[in-house]
Amino acid sequence: MTHSLTESVTPSREFMATTEKSPEEEHPKKAFGLAAKDPSGVLSPFKFSRRATGEKDVTFKVLYCGICHTDLHMVKNDWGFSTYPLVPGHEIVGVVTEVGSKVQKFKVGDKVGVGYLVGSCNSCDDCANDLENYCPKNIQTCGAKYHDGTITYGGYSDIMVADEHYVLRIPENLPLDATAPLLCAGITVYSPLKYYGLDKPGMHVGVVGLGGLGNVAVKFAKAMGINVTVISTSLKKKEEAIDHLGADSFLVSRDNDQMQAAMGTLDGIIDTVSAQHPLLPLISLLKRHGKLVMVGAPAKPLELPVFPLLAGRTLIGGSTIGGIKETQEMLDFAAKHNIKADIEVVPVDYVNTALERLSKADVRYRFVIDIGNTINSSA
Repeated sequence: MTHSLTESVTPSREFMATTEKSPEEEHPKKAFGLAAKDPSGVLSPFKFSRRATGEKDVTFKVLYCGICHTDLHMVKNDWGFSTYPLVPGHEIVGVVTEVGSKVQKFKVGDKVGVGYLVGSCNSCDDCANDLENYCPKNIQTCGAKYHDGTITYGGYSDIMVADEHYVLRIPENLPLDATAPLLCAGITVYSPLKYYGLDKPGMHVGVVGLGGLGNVAVKFAKAMGINVTVISTSLKKKEEAIDHLGADSFLVSRDNDQMQAAMGTLDGIIDTVSAQHPLLPLISLLKRHGKLVMVGAPAKPLELPVFPLLAGRTLIGGSTIGGIKETQEMLDFAAKHNIKADIEVVPVDYVNTALERLSKADVRYRFVIDIGNTINSSA
């Protein structure tokens, strides 16, 4: 990788739970990563500073970071709120190198991770109910602002500093590289299965789409004892869905005969697709009182047919990631059932190519960056 484009920023004082500085907080930590400098989305080497390890902070060496489709949207400012320079990455795993004096849950050497959140208000009803993901003042791991106005930098970097509340323990039997995507994709599908009551053994649940979300949705659902039908536009994915992932059946959504034969057979559906697609064929698959849960985020509104909802007493809902407590629960469940993501590990100097491939859905199923072995922070 060429490092001639490396830029530096002055040390930023990231948000702390207390306003008083302790001796631990006096020396910001040098960090090195990849950042987008503008909406072109091209990443280049970037030097910056993390805050020093505060009394409630955990500092860890980043070993792997997943590449999520959200990263692609963020670096290109597709949603209109990105700030530059932007260091992406919210599927971050590594090993603890330092802890603050008041940290109770972690010690040096622990395997840990940070997902989509690094902060919240800690005072609203959502926070009180372990739903930090729905806190109106939650702080995203990259491209957001701490309460003091400084910018958050994500996991495409060599070190991470975070309040221990938002740090997750990685179970010993889970491989770090294949666990990274669970911090986003895993919790994104685990949470709605639990919340909407689609986790009962013997239930019949459909999973729409077999990409980065869909593949782990099948794995979690099967581990819960659920009968799983994968619904896809491509017949080519049938063998993968059934033989590799363990789905019980497969429907081609463009095959009217297949879809009609399966009408009224599903207790619920987890829809992971972010592209435009019709909802009526999916609603028709549901039993009475069935639930269609959206976890993908199409850029444009989808057409919603109302009469089938009335006739079937159908519930349509949504879900986004999960709270910290539930995310830890998800990781522990994954460890118990040996669930991990199917990944392609790439070096740091391949990240721009990986993002380009991701934009074309050319990945099976998630890219993970080998930060620990391939980043050159001395440049």
